[in-house]
Amino acid sequence: MARLSPPATPQAHDLLWLTGDWPWLDNPALPEWLRDDWQPSRPVVVRRDQATGQRIPVGIRGRLRSQRQALWVELATICRSLSPEQLAARQDWQRHPRYRLLPPLQALQQLHPWLDDLEMDWGITGGVGYELASGWPALGPGSDLDLLLRTPHPPSMTALHQLVRRTQKLGCRVDIQLETPAGGIALQEWLRGGKVMVKTGSGPRLLHMPWNVESAQ
Repeated sequence: MARLSPPATPQAHDLLWLTGDWPWLDNPALPEWLRDDWQPSRPVVVRRDQATGQRIPVGIRGRLRSQRQALWVELATICRSLSPEQLAARQDWQRHPRYRLLPPLQALQQLHPWLDDLEMDWGITGGVGYELASGWPALGPGSDLDLLLRTPHPPSMTALHQLVRRTQKLGCRVDIQLETPAGGIALQEWLRGGKVMVKTGSGPRLLHMPWNVESAQ
């Protein structure tokens, strides 16, 4: 389901396209792969950190899984953004030229009707989201499918267990994150019960109930 009114400040997992200069291209302190491989037509990914003023925390993907770089960009340099929900609403995986070669895309095709019936917004993140949005080859046959569920309120445990059972019948691993008022939590960890590790802008926190408004402070 698309996000109809995106927040003024980009959120974690949003993809951003930038305009203007890219100062990291001439920064010798940054990895060589970044300076050699970066293409301005590719998006950066909003990461979790404490945004300051007009600066947004982002991550840049390299060709290898180990090639990731955290940086900051100016809000004024963003010319386009795409949320995980907006990406899911486009259903581009159905027309992807490598659909038959990539189990994550096939898994997405099987899951999306059921996800659409959930009473929560959902979106695509990770390598699948990046390749669908940019056309840049981020996936291989063994890649995972990463999904995000927006859960402003505690979701139905029955629905979550049913979702997990459906993912176990697919041809690839499916990692699902719940986006709560306090931050992001792994679905499987929440279903185990007890305290959960919550990813927040100020670092990970162990919380009993990430839907408690006070927990998000």
